Amino acid sequence: MADVLVINSNPTEVRVALLEAGVPVEIYIERRAERGVVGNIYRGRVVRVLPGMQAAFVDIGLERTAFLYVNDALPRAPSSGGELEPPTGEEGEAPPAATADEEGRRGYRTAPLANIAEVVKQGQELLVQVQKEPLGSKGARLTRHVTIPGRNLVYMPFSEHIGVSRRIESPAERERLKAVFAGEADGGFIVRTAAEDEPAETLQRESALLRQMWRDILARGDSGPTPRLVFADLDLVLRATRDLYVETLEAIWLDAAEDAARVRELVRSIDPNGEPRVRLYEDPEPIFDHFGVEVEIERALERRVWLKSGGYIVIDQAEALTVVDVNSGRFVGKSSLEDTITQLNLEAVKEIVYQLRLRNIGGIVIIDFIDMTAAANREKVLGALQEALRRDKAKTTIVRMSEIGLVEMTRKRVRESLGHLLTHACPYCKGRGFIKSEQTVANELLRAIARTLAREGSPTVLVNMEPGVADFLYEEENAEVERLERRYHTRIIPVARQGYHREHYEIVRTARNSHGQ
Repeated sequence: MADVLVINSNPTEVRVALLEAGVPVEIYIERRAERGVVGNIYRGRVVRVLPGMQAAFVDIGLERTAFLYVNDALPRAPSSGGELEPPTGEEGEAPPAATADEEGRRGYRTAPLANIAEVVKQGQELLVQVQKEPLGSKGARLTRHVTIPGRNLVYMPFSEHIGVSRRIESPAERERLKAVFAGEADGGFIVRTAAEDEPAETLQRESALLRQMWRDILARGDSGPTPRLVFADLDLVLRATRDLYVETLEAIWLDAAEDAARVRELVRSIDPNGEPRVRLYEDPEPIFDHFGVEVEIERALERRVWLKSGGYIVIDQAEALTVVDVNSGRFVGKSSLEDTITQLNLEAVKEIVYQLRLRNIGGIVIIDFIDMTAAANREKVLGALQEALRRDKAKTTIVRMSEIGLVEMTRKRVRESLGHLLTHACPYCKGRGFIKSEQTVANELLRAIARTLAREGSPTVLVNMEPGVADFLYEEENAEVERLERRYHTRIIPVARQGYHREHYEIVRTARNSHGQ
């Protein structure tokens, strides 16, 4: 079954799902009031330079100041070898931050590291591009190494390098694509996967268009107030069409006539014969329900994901680290223990990669497979993981697999994960994922009563608390309540209050009010 792109629009947000063989594998969401800024170019002002962090904070007009590392502020020069991959997994966005060693592997070399204070000055105005969205409490990450994305090419005004996407595997085709730009000195290009088999004339027309776009950006950036937006990338509807439209795409389904018209116009410029693939969805059933996307979004917010065999994986996300734990659950297998474990791990590999893509999980990922004794089985699972990641458009790097089945890997993160985008930290547990038990709170409460009465006695004490804690006191701690009453010559009255937080309680003495917590 061919790939399908499904686009759902309403007045508040746009949602895009890429389906492979009928299964949603990538989901993008853009709130109209909170449109993403990756790829945008701003005229910004340096507000603070921090030599100790080798970074500068730049005001580009967003809620939080953005930051610019020294390596992203220095000029780049083309290396003598190596091939560039697309700027990100979503080809065409700004490249992610990288160390000098990583830049060398990606086909760049950077100038020797300098002190940030020698590169930018407080109050200086800069033309910068956003390469990472604000994530959590962090501001957007900036670069001065601007890239201008097109359908087939990514233009790099400050580089002379010509790179070809690694997804184009034919040596002859790679050489042909490089030859199209041979001898050109006005900037460099990354030739994207979509350019495979495209005529040279088409690529040259696009390169001329991207150069003109850059000249227009420079002209706009030279005048006007600071900070300000100079160039905005396409909205999600058109950006997804541009970046995800490939020959294997069977259809683009949209539920908004206005968006369908815009997409048809873009597709005509990409593929003169592709307009019939753009289809307006008009059934009464919501489009994401019809294509089975809504249920997968709900599944992507669950911590535990069950496998068909009866095993399951558990996904725990922190700000910069995600841990995936593979568990056997109800799976018992039919042969030896080693074969059973290996079979379960191989099944888990497919689901793990699927969830990484679906949830857009980035940063460091640790996968805890069930321990396998045989080195050959560990290699089999590692090979399956590498193969499954080949379809992932985001850059992934597997560091190693330990003898106890731990895999360390990284996945490039540019935008917030699906979970962070769709959820907030629970106000009840404040993001911890757990709360104190009734017994713990009851014991704290009894100690607080003893401290209060030790300071000043009272004939009666009312204690307001969550009903579950009150039930626990009546059923399990009645003897301790009576002991406190005898010791302090008082009467303790637990009062169940609907709507109270489990961990909140109030101690009220008849003499005067006093709050225990």
